[in-house]
Amino acid sequence: MRVLVIGAGAVGGYFGGRLLEAGRDVTFLVRPRRRAELAQRGLKIVSPVGDVTIAEPPTVTSEDLPHPFDLVLLSCKAFDLEAAIPSFARAVGPDTAILPLLNGMLHLDMLDARFGPARVIGGQCGIAVTLGKDGTVIHLNNLHVLGFGERDDTSSERVHAISALMEGAKFETHASTAIVQEMWEKWVLLASMAASTSLMRAPIGDICSAPGGIDLVLRLIEECRSVATLEGYPPRPAFLDRTRAMLTATDSPLTASMFRDIERNAPIEADHIIGDLVRLGSRQGTSGLELPALRTAYTHLKAYEARRRRTLAAGQPAVSASAA
Repeated sequence: MRVLVIGAGAVGGYFGGRLLEAGRDVTFLVRPRRRAELAQRGLKIVSPVGDVTIAEPPTVTSEDLPHPFDLVLLSCKAFDLEAAIPSFARAVGPDTAILPLLNGMLHLDMLDARFGPARVIGGQCGIAVTLGKDGTVIHLNNLHVLGFGERDDTSSERVHAISALMEGAKFETHASTAIVQEMWEKWVLLASMAASTSLMRAPIGDICSAPGGIDLVLRLIEECRSVATLEGYPPRPAFLDRTRAMLTATDSPLTASMFRDIERNAPIEADHIIGDLVRLGSRQGTSGLELPALRTAYTHLKAYEARRRRTLAAGQPAVSASAA
């Protein structure tokens, strides 16, 4: 199975690199600058589960993209997706499966509209990973799971083929018959953590040790849960119990990647992670959800984006959230 990984940033570099380490046929679609960097330094992964350096990993740019691939692993940031789609469109043939690892659900509408729902399977990843200044992929803990499955909750030959492809790679895989439910649950967790840590500019433990902090986090979880339920994917009780326990621990160092991006003055996925929940919760007209905590967090994030744009326009240096 020939795999095209869109981007060799933190997420794409990690999972694509681990597949290369396992001897799979993987090519990275990257921009010219990242291609030159990988050719010079190789793809380096630093991880608690084992470091690896892959000299001269296979790369391609959109200008010289070859014939279709069997699997497109889409790992770009959500705000880069619109620009990324034309860059890999030639790699998608009649039998190509597109496996997106983006946050939220808005990307599914965009991919369906361009390539058709039959080519797009459900996917998500659980990993804490970042990109160092020298392009090194830095894995921050032992969590590294990649889940995928058909969006109609059935099994299929292509899901079995993807499972076989990933077997033996140094990360956990999860072929699911409930992938959309799991994507919604991840969104609830991620949005609750992103909204709270970005709004308070602090890790979970510091928030929950402050007066009213636990109440704020629980309110955000409840608002995210209510949107998922309204959309037909109520989070399961066991998931909610784990999420509430995780996000109210007073000794937790957890922060969302969105918070870390804000700290770096980098672009953020405000519209895709928080804004789309507000949109979905509001589209029922007078019966829509109020979502005061999510709306406050979204206003805060959009104000950050406006200030960042003004700063960049004044000539301050920008920070890239990915190295795709």
